[in-house]
Amino acid sequence: MTNDEISHSTSMHCVGQHYALTTTLSKCYNGDNMFMFGIFTWWYGAGWIGTMRSARRRMSDLAATFSLGILLRTLFAPWRRVVTYPGAGLDARFRAMGDNLISRCVGFTVRFFVLLAAGVAFVVLATASMLEFVVWPLIPIAAIVLIIKGLL
Repeated sequence: MTNDEISHSTSMHCVGQHYALTTTLSKCYNGDNMFMFGIFTWWYGAGWIGTMRSARRRMSDLAATFSLGILLRTLFAPWRRVVTYPGAGLDARFRAMGDNLISRCVGFTVRFFVLLAAGVAFVVLATASMLEFVVWPLIPIAAIVLIIKGLL
């Protein structure tokens, strides 16, 4: 018998067997079966866990991109550290107080809208991550169905 006939007879012999999965895999060892089993175990094991870790990392990166901690700590700080120091007279003190109040209002407004944009980005990213987590286990099934239907 040639090597092709041996591997063919082995795979044909294993198709009719009704052993436990481990017994079947040990008796039916050939490259194709183990390759498919490896893909299956990775996809529904480490691959799925990897999508969760990836989503967590993307959320952390987004928080770092928007510098949320700094924005929240400096929410009422003057804009670009523009501060007017009061002079000697009462008029100069009122003018400095008005300038500093305007600088703080501008700083609050800019930071508030950046925080609002960060909130929207977090909602979009969280929704996309949850969708990815739900769709992940369905992708192999969808591929098989599409192949059977002749669409893939």
